[in-house]
Amino acid sequence: MRVLNASQMREADRRAIREIGIPSIVLMENAGHQVVAALEAHYPDLADRRVTVLSGRGNNGGDGFVVARILRQRGIDVSVFVTGSLDEVRGDARINLGILGHLGLPVIPVHDAQAWELHQSEVAHADIVVDAMFGTGLGSALSGLLETIVADVNAMDLPVVSVDLPSGMSADTQTLIGTCIDASITVTLAAPKLPLVLPPAELRVGKLVVADIGIPLDVIETIDGPRIELLTREEVRELVQPRAPNAHKGSFGHVLIVAGSRGKTGAAHLAAEGALRSGAGLVTVATPRSCQATVAALGAEYMTEGLDESPAGTVTGGALERVLSLEKDVIAIGPGLGAGEGPSALVHALLERSQVPLVIDADALNAFAGDPHRIAGRDDLDVIVTPHPGEMARLLDVRPEEVQANRLDVARRLAASQRLYVVLKGHRTIVATPDGKAFINPTGNPGMATGGTGDVLTGMVAAWLGQLSDPEAACKLAVYLHGAAGDLAEADEGEVSMTAADLAGHLGDAVLELTARERVER
Repeated sequence: MRVLNASQMREADRRAIREIGIPSIVLMENAGHQVVAALEAHYPDLADRRVTVLSGRGNNGGDGFVVARILRQRGIDVSVFVTGSLDEVRGDARINLGILGHLGLPVIPVHDAQAWELHQSEVAHADIVVDAMFGTGLGSALSGLLETIVADVNAMDLPVVSVDLPSGMSADTQTLIGTCIDASITVTLAAPKLPLVLPPAELRVGKLVVADIGIPLDVIETIDGPRIELLTREEVRELVQPRAPNAHKGSFGHVLIVAGSRGKTGAAHLAAEGALRSGAGLVTVATPRSCQATVAALGAEYMTEGLDESPAGTVTGGALERVLSLEKDVIAIGPGLGAGEGPSALVHALLERSQVPLVIDADALNAFAGDPHRIAGRDDLDVIVTPHPGEMARLLDVRPEEVQANRLDVARRLAASQRLYVVLKGHRTIVATPDGKAFINPTGNPGMATGGTGDVLTGMVAAWLGQLSDPEAACKLAVYLHGAAGDLAEADEGEVSMTAADLAGHLGDAVLELTARERVER
């Protein structure tokens, strides 16, 4: 599902109106109906509630006028306020304002602090507030009366349903530019906008509803500019194809996981579990010889290989030839690998000489700390990196806070400059591709913030890469299912108690849930 910025949304509106021929007032009417539909879906007792609509003077306010009219016609107690003078309302919004007048529904202007002080208590006595003050047109922070109104509405602690964007947000950034509405529900029109799907702004959105207002999908899909998408169940589901009746284990890829060191054998096991639970036909774990028996004892379904090691129990650069000789379909390297000269030498050499796709994570990424130009894809080699924010910060030699504040841009820049597929883990994991696309994953929860969940993801990415032979598809499917499994594990164990093993144990359920429709159709 395409995520649009302000200029892209304006262009979508323009093309729908001028090229497709949909009158703008029809789009406004559709928007109002969709907001009312969301109100009815989320508040079954809506008929018994008092609703206050706070409208601006532009198109967003016009959407609010339509909402008020529909509610009034359905017998719902609704009051309407405009943040400004009624004379300043223009265009289609003016037409809908006039309709309210003909219906006998008063619209009260709030044009100064004195008017707000007079009517504030009326708003506070509502059961639900519809926020239709500002949409995608806002480019600077609210100030003066408007800032006061938003702050006061937030302090009322009422359910707020925002139209398109919570008022006070900019559609062009996930950063909060100033005071904004803290919404319970946001009904965004035609397509999600950046602040609705990325923190910190998305924490003010509440439940997100994407409403179809009649702009054709082809219009949204062909808008120029940044290609950013929100992963959806429908899109990801298409990536999982039914297996042929005569399929065998060789049909689904042999994944080699180079992982583990003394004291960190669990990371190797969790990565292998992630690969097996994601459908890899065969999995081999290559680990220091002193760790091999321990890793083998942790899982009966995968094979193990012992590698040359240092006295500290980490792999050495001399293990390269053995790794290359194993000739598997995909190599994942890094979980629990440890630090030092040996692991670093192995990772650098493997990146130079591998003839099969690589998934690089954890300690293998740290081998390139401060020198991101040395980690790059080749024309003949797909490379996927899966850093968490701390690893990304070490790679780029910046502070983790800088990564977190600019997650989307950081991931896209690294992917484009180094020809990599980047999976930047965390809340709203981002997949960025060498051709400039980015995908935002909506699944997952805070319970996944526990050791080992990233190792599981490494194995998952490698497994799906081995099956799909498409790095972009493998990353999208892996991160979506990883978060979905985390959500299922959280439902069983709770956010506090769930572990990485719990997540891995729910991967099968996540796949079944994702493919439920296909199984019924077959």
